[in-house]
Amino acid sequence: MKKRKTIDAVLYGLMAGALGLVGIILFCIMGYILTSASGYLTFSFIASEKDGLFPMIITTVYVVGVSLAIALPVGIITAVFLREYAGDSRAVRLLRLAIETLAGIPSILYGLFGLLLFCRFFKLGQSIISGAFTLSIMILPVIIRTVEESLKTIPDSFREASLSLGATKLQTVVHIIIPEALPGILTSGILAIGRVVGESAPVLLTVGIARNIPKSVFDSGRTLTIHLYYLTKEAINPEDFGAAFAAAGVLIILVIIINTAAKIIAQSFRKKSGGSS
Repeated sequence: MKKRKTIDAVLYGLMAGALGLVGIILFCIMGYILTSASGYLTFSFIASEKDGLFPMIITTVYVVGVSLAIALPVGIITAVFLREYAGDSRAVRLLRLAIETLAGIPSILYGLFGLLLFCRFFKLGQSIISGAFTLSIMILPVIIRTVEESLKTIPDSFREASLSLGATKLQTVVHIIIPEALPGILTSGILAIGRVVGESAPVLLTVGIARNIPKSVFDSGRTLTIHLYYLTKEAINPEDFGAAFAAAGVLIILVIIINTAAKIIAQSFRKKSGGSS
């Protein structure tokens, strides 16, 4: 018994140390970027439409929002089907293989696919909607796998109790399973946001590089990631690198705001579903 307690204490210490190391690395990266951006990260630089970051911020929010609006419902429905309805047939195994294959395709290939299919074949041009369709295909595997793993953690007793009370399979899924899986859905959304914000090659090929505020999803634009790439590519003077670090700082802050908003919304939905039941 004493030996087991010692092993548990050692393992707990290792896990706590790993968690602390991850936190230290994250804060070091954020601290370095924000410190390097000091003096450049001003409200006028962020809010300026002509020489600032405001058009890129709007384009990034557009791309993230439209991509999630397309991919999240499809990913959730697919995960529910695979976990709650599908068996282990050959067709289902083929579908799982297709999902795993999508997860391993390089992002530049998605960009070429989106450029040829959405921009040229469907004649959408380089626009936010073309980039959103392309990115939504990219993030589907992340959403499906994360939501499916969340569904697996829900005890079967929840399903059995709902069915024994006369609820149908669909009612059980909608009113019991999905509300319980909201933390996993939230996690999938956060991971998808990080993937969308961090991509450059597909966005460059499908959304474009226009430095303007898009008036609709059919307009071209430039995301913060693409803008950061061009700033570092063309940087010569220290001021240029300062502007690049300022863009990186805004990108980090934007991701934090979007993730926090997603968490608040998910918690509010969970409270409503809990109160209604």
